[in-house]
Amino acid sequence: MAAPILSFENLGLSQGTHWLFRNLDIFVGERDRLALIGRNGAGKTTLLKLIAGQIEADEGTRSVRPGARVIMLEQDPDVAGFATLREFALAGDYAPPAHEVEAIASQLGTDLNREAATASGGERRRAAIARALASEPDLLLLDEPTNHLDIDAIDWLEGWLSRYNGAFIVISHDRAFLTRLTRQTLWLDRGGIKRNEIGFGGFEEWMEAVYAEETRAAEKLDAKLKIEAHWLERGVTARRKRNQGRLAKLWEMRAQRAAMVGPQGVAKIAVASDDNKTKSVITAEHVTKQFGDRAVIKDFSLRIQRGDRIGIVGGNGAGKTTLLKLLTGELGPDSGTVRQAKSLDMIFIDQQRSLMQPDKRVRDVLAEGGDWIDVRGVRKHVHGYLKEFLFDPSLAEARVGTLSGGERSRLLFAREFARESNLLVLDEPTNDLDLETLDLLQEVIADYEGTVLIVSHDRDFLDRTVTVTLGLDGSGTIDVIVGGYADWVAKRKPKNAPRQEKKTSAPPPPKTAATKLSYKDQRDLDLLPKRIEEIEAAIARDEDALADPSLYSRDPKKFDALTKAIEKARAEKDEAEERWLELAERAEGLSA
Repeated sequence: MAAPILSFENLGLSQGTHWLFRNLDIFVGERDRLALIGRNGAGKTTLLKLIAGQIEADEGTRSVRPGARVIMLEQDPDVAGFATLREFALAGDYAPPAHEVEAIASQLGTDLNREAATASGGERRRAAIARALASEPDLLLLDEPTNHLDIDAIDWLEGWLSRYNGAFIVISHDRAFLTRLTRQTLWLDRGGIKRNEIGFGGFEEWMEAVYAEETRAAEKLDAKLKIEAHWLERGVTARRKRNQGRLAKLWEMRAQRAAMVGPQGVAKIAVASDDNKTKSVITAEHVTKQFGDRAVIKDFSLRIQRGDRIGIVGGNGAGKTTLLKLLTGELGPDSGTVRQAKSLDMIFIDQQRSLMQPDKRVRDVLAEGGDWIDVRGVRKHVHGYLKEFLFDPSLAEARVGTLSGGERSRLLFAREFARESNLLVLDEPTNDLDLETLDLLQEVIADYEGTVLIVSHDRDFLDRTVTVTLGLDGSGTIDVIVGGYADWVAKRKPKNAPRQEKKTSAPPPPKTAATKLSYKDQRDLDLLPKRIEEIEAAIARDEDALADPSLYSRDPKKFDALTKAIEKARAEKDEAEERWLELAERAEGLSA
């Protein structure tokens, strides 16, 4: 085996009075493609900086192969002190060649003559990418590389990394990016690190297997730990089941929406019955918008219904923000009409997170300094509400300025989602979020009773949340596609896909296509949701009884009976959910 590019033995770093992590052994081989995974606060960015040599460890030995270049692309590139982005991009430890920097910047669509002080986050990120890639790294360390990039830039970066001959370690919330590029995983968990020779695509299955094994070990160690072990396992598997249920609901909504949409790819929603009109939230008819000689939007028509989840995608400059402003009434069309329902009550969460003032306490942001917060008509204690958004309740007294970017985003979601509203507008909501917070955000969107408009470059996030995608290619024409980003891409591909030669083999005999579910299948599809609710209620009752810490010592037989009943109920629930998901997919396919 060839010597690693970099290794760390017995790595340890203290944070205040405790160790952030300790006794970590890390090695990076020549062609490793490592996903670095961990919860917010686990120390992922700190670990990346230790590997880069930017900060010193309290314990451990760092070894780098002689002559190897280790380059880090930071989450928020610091351009202070540079007049232009070119000056910034040509700086650095290894002084990248100017022609390489120019070539990469050109392919990313970056103007290096831009003043560094006034450059946007996306412009700074592109200049930093050009500097990092042109430095010819042997090991590339990437901290949220897709933040502030549009879809075209992400595609370009994916292509470059797939051809790259060196090694890289990447922290990212972009599931599609991680799944396509990584081949190994480093999992930073509870102060330790685990490595597996699988890419991110296999991470969640591996994580569940690890937690399940810990559960079994705890049960063998001491019967009294059964409750804690059970809750550990349940916390992991519950997320997977919620994801399945959420996606099933999304598929059902897409199937319903497909019935209202005209020919795919045409920006028109068929005018339905008067009943549907009363459900309309925003109606656009033959809308056109120009800036100078350029028509950003041409003859666009759309009826957005109550409960729709609309995703807006396209490259930078394609007109996404213009379209969003037209739909919300912030901007008027040059021709055509846009009408919003009179009862519209909108929440708008933008990229800048402008409501988060660093000197305020978390309690001030959520409850104006008090202990209680009204969450859509329900009074909740601040500490309990913080838990719902994955915060330690002790953070109630923390200043906003001490929170990480992801934590500030999560706090903003907690504040805004407490308000009564019927239209939620999210502009690049996934920036700075970890995977766990993304799951939480998807749950909130799935449970939201109003309408949602989302501008995002996160392909996987869109595939998991939206019912209709509005695709802008910069020509002014807008594709309206039922489904997510992948459905939009699939619709566009035939335009440029090479024609395939016809096969000479005999065609298969014609089959009679089913047009509806059988009586039994339809009955299961209708009745299973209620049955699943009944099972969940039974599990909850048994879990409440099992949570009594004195139960095992007082009545061990009842403890064992409840444990077995819960296991049996979970198995029945899993089977029912899988059956319902299968039927929902089939029903969606038949309706399409």
